[in-house]
Amino acid sequence: MKRIVVVAAVAGLGLTGLGAVSAQAAAGPSGTAGGFDPAAAKWHACPADFVKQVHDLYDVLYPVSKIVQCGELQVPLDYAKPKGKKITLQLTRTPHTGSGAAKGDIVVNPGGPGGGGALFGPRVFAQNSAPMREAFNVVGFDPRGVGRSVPALSCDPNYTNAPRPDYGTGDAKSVAVWLKKAKGYADACKKTDKIGLLNHIKTIDSVKDVESIRKALGSKKLDYYGASYGTYLGSTYATVYPKNVGRMVLDGNIGPSDVWYDANLNQDVAFDENMEYYFGWIARYDSVYHLGTKQADVRKFFYGLRAKLKTSPVYYKDPDSGQTIAVGPDELTDTIQNAAYRRNQALWHGYATGLSAYKSGNNATFALTFGAQTTGGADDNGYAVYNAVQCTDVQWPLSWKKWQRDNEKINKKHPFLTWGNAWYNAPCLFWPAKAGKPVNVGHTKDLPRNILMFQSTADAATPYEGSLELHRRLKGSRLVVQDGDRTHCIVHRGSAAVDAYFDAYFLKGQRPKESTVHVPQLGDPKPPSPASSTSLSGAGALANDVIR
Repeated sequence: MKRIVVVAAVAGLGLTGLGAVSAQAAAGPSGTAGGFDPAAAKWHACPADFVKQVHDLYDVLYPVSKIVQCGELQVPLDYAKPKGKKITLQLTRTPHTGSGAAKGDIVVNPGGPGGGGALFGPRVFAQNSAPMREAFNVVGFDPRGVGRSVPALSCDPNYTNAPRPDYGTGDAKSVAVWLKKAKGYADACKKTDKIGLLNHIKTIDSVKDVESIRKALGSKKLDYYGASYGTYLGSTYATVYPKNVGRMVLDGNIGPSDVWYDANLNQDVAFDENMEYYFGWIARYDSVYHLGTKQADVRKFFYGLRAKLKTSPVYYKDPDSGQTIAVGPDELTDTIQNAAYRRNQALWHGYATGLSAYKSGNNATFALTFGAQTTGGADDNGYAVYNAVQCTDVQWPLSWKKWQRDNEKINKKHPFLTWGNAWYNAPCLFWPAKAGKPVNVGHTKDLPRNILMFQSTADAATPYEGSLELHRRLKGSRLVVQDGDRTHCIVHRGSAAVDAYFDAYFLKGQRPKESTVHVPQLGDPKPPSPASSTSLSGAGALANDVIR
């Protein structure tokens, strides 16, 4: 739920001072999705370009592109007006492979907010074990405003053209530049919103959409897997529609009290700590990367490089695409941040190789690893929806002095992400839609007591403390903890112990007897052997395997 390459983050104001919305009030009349009854889901062959995308991404795991189906669901723009204007959600279904009826439909959400779930459905199916594929259909959906849903929100595709202004350290020049830039983005979102979507794209709106999906599927209960922001969506659904929850897995969990400003500040600390660890890993393999034998050596190189790129960005014309790409300090930071999301050989080796390439004068490899386009724009749909949801879920502080003070304090000890994260969220200072009040997660009658949670203790995107808070709120839940691991979302990430708990829950309804159980971390990757090592063809090649 943070940024991917150049443009996602998480933030928060506590519920206490804002006043929380009751589950019944959020649900609408009689606890329904605003009294709306959707049409039954109908499935058809997916468009050829979508099938190809699924094939290229996931068929290496399972030939999922041959069976994935698509469907469209109309829902109200405003659930308070169920007969009013409709928007369309893009759904996918990957049907079970067993004989007879499926055990159920698992609805999945990849996080964000702004993450596309139509592709996430076939991904989860492909990663599932054979018994899970035989038993369950997996249903993905692009949330309102996202991806193939209609309308899809976009504000300023040129916002991320490289090199962008240096994030700075809270200095007057950087603040002036980025406040103007952030306001411009918020203004662009207002201008491009033709139907009033910005007023109806809060988490509670998507919660009602999930309820509409459950009804359209004909499911008596919702079976659900949510990752990252998907845990906030899921836990809010469980609070608003507690009697409609079947089996629910939440993976990489958000503490509701941090929604959304404070969670940003918590991330700044956690990402910095994970990057420091990564610098130490690079130092352990100095014979491969030649960036220093001590963590301090690699850190000095990185921050020195970031300072140099501020005045001397690297440009490179990609002979394959003909595009000129550039790496400034922002592009470097945003891309290498992915290494702090997950222990992964391809990521860790790829980024370390990119840094090493710069040191050796290989600008092509460096630019292809960390660069972004200089002209022509990029798809800003995910970033636009991220802001649209987070800026209106809850009122952010409107005093820049508070932002300045909080970020300066954290930046003194944790400089890796702090100011980049602040500017990523700065459009919330100027957002054109009115903020609401969040649902008081966990505080409702009939709260389901069968939820299963997963979390690693060194998750930077959703720090461990937030998971503990959510675990306390969701009374009766069980928490599987991967001790010491630095991976964001741990299901289907290589741990047989984790995946065994996941399978036992969905297939047999079994959860750990204890409130919290612990599984060991997987350990750090090692650089690949020279014979198997491959160079990166741009950070985007890594993106699908990193962020949820």
